[in-house]
Amino acid sequence: MITIVPYQSTWPAEFAEIASTLRAALGDLALRIDHIGSTSVPGLDAKDIIDIQLTVTSFDDFRPIQSALQSIGYTLDPHNISDHRPPGAFGPDSDWEKRYFRPPAHQRRTHLHVRLTGRPNQLYPLLFRDFLRTHPATASAYAALKHTLAKYHGNSDDHLPYVEIKDPVCDVIMAAAYEWAEKTGWRPEPPKA
Repeated sequence: MITIVPYQSTWPAEFAEIASTLRAALGDLALRIDHIGSTSVPGLDAKDIIDIQLTVTSFDDFRPIQSALQSIGYTLDPHNISDHRPPGAFGPDSDWEKRYFRPPAHQRRTHLHVRLTGRPNQLYPLLFRDFLRTHPATASAYAALKHTLAKYHGNSDDHLPYVEIKDPVCDVIMAAAYEWAEKTGWRPEPPKA
């Protein structure tokens, strides 16, 4: 079931608490820990799930990172290893590789995405977030789309229709976001954790 709720002012603090636990467990293994997704955009309606991006240097020897995350209750999903690749994206498929972890049983609903620094899929959610934060009309239209998708596709256990419609819309938003980034010299803000 997909439910879109009004923006909750508690989301940034909830992220900060989770990020603090992640930082304590990971130390220098984490280059960045960022609040991403709709809950990271003030005023944006969203699913009540905190999306977190953990940025690391390499997947070659992932065991220390996986062990640190497992020590605080996270579980690797071995099937979720790649992000949606936008149409026209250049470069190898590995640019969209990731690792995904489910949260500890006692923790609020969280999606933990682990991505490599500098890869397109690591920059995509940061730019998407920052673009929506500075373009409230686009954020409002995006919220309306999510409400409509939840209305028509939210009562099923199959979330694929919701995702398959939302992803191309995000790609359209990102086309404008890339132009904005070019014009403004956008760079990701320093992480809060």
